[in-house]
Amino acid sequence: MKSTVTPALPLPRLVATDLDGTLLRSDLTISPFTGRVLRELEDHAVHVLFVTARPPRWMDPLADAVGRHGSAICLNGGMVYDFETGGASEVRGFSEPDFVKIVADLRAALPRIAFASERPTGAVFDPHFHTDKSYGSESFFAPVETALDAPVGKLLARHPGLKDEEFFKIIDDIVGSRAHLAYSGAHGLAELSPPGVTKAAALANWASKHGISPSEVWAFGDMPNDIPMLKWAGVGIAVSNAHPDAKAAADRQTLSNDEDGVAVALERVVERLRVG
Repeated sequence: MKSTVTPALPLPRLVATDLDGTLLRSDLTISPFTGRVLRELEDHAVHVLFVTARPPRWMDPLADAVGRHGSAICLNGGMVYDFETGGASEVRGFSEPDFVKIVADLRAALPRIAFASERPTGAVFDPHFHTDKSYGSESFFAPVETALDAPVGKLLARHPGLKDEEFFKIIDDIVGSRAHLAYSGAHGLAELSPPGVTKAAALANWASKHGISPSEVWAFGDMPNDIPMLKWAGVGIAVSNAHPDAKAAADRQTLSNDEDGVAVALERVVERLRVG
C-alpha cells in the first residue's frame, strides 16, 4: 500500500467517510478546517456521505456538517437517516424468526450476555445492558426479543466475563451465516447485522441511485467494519491511526483523525476543482 494520497488520483464525485476514528477527532468533533473542506467539496458538486456504525440517535449533532443531500448511512449499512425529518429509510432488518433464534441461541450459550437492538424508532436495551453513551429519548429497557414492533437493523452484544477475541469467536461460531459480525472499535461490543448488510452494500445502493460508479468514489475508514467499503470504492483511504487490517485493505493512507487526515487528503481535491 502506498503511504500518501497523490494528486494523480481521479477526482471523486462521491466521498464516503466513516465518522468515529476517521473524520471526527478524538473529542468527537469536526474541526473548522475539516468543515470548510467538506463544504467546498459540496460547492463543487462532490457529494459527501457519512457512512457509520452509529445509530440515528447519535447523528443529530452532526447535522451542520452533512451534505446537501441531507442523509447518512447508519448502523453499518442497516438504514439511511434523513437529517431534516429525523426519519429512517431503506431499513434492512433481521427477519423476526431469525432474530429471535439468534438471540435465543446466544443466551443459551452465554447466560450473562446482554443485548441491545437498534431500530428506526429507537433502541431497546436488555435491563442489564450498560453503556456510557446516550440511550436516546426514544429508547427503553426490555428483553430485546420482546420488542419486535419495528425492524431491527443491528443487534449489539456485550459479555462482562470474556475478552474481545474469545467473545467474538464464540458469537461467530454460533451465528455463522445468519448474521454479519462487524467490529467498529468499541471495546467489548459485538455488532451483528442481517446477512448481506454492510457499509459497502448500502454505499453501492446509494451511489447507484445517484448515477455514481465505484470508480468515482473515494472512501475513508479506520476499522475492520470499513474494509468492505474501502475495497468497493475506486479509491480506499485509511487514516494513519487505523486498524492494521483496514490499512492493508486500503489503496492509500492519510494522516490520523486528530490531524484532520481526511480533510488533508481532500484539500488536494478541492485545489484541483478550483482550477477546473
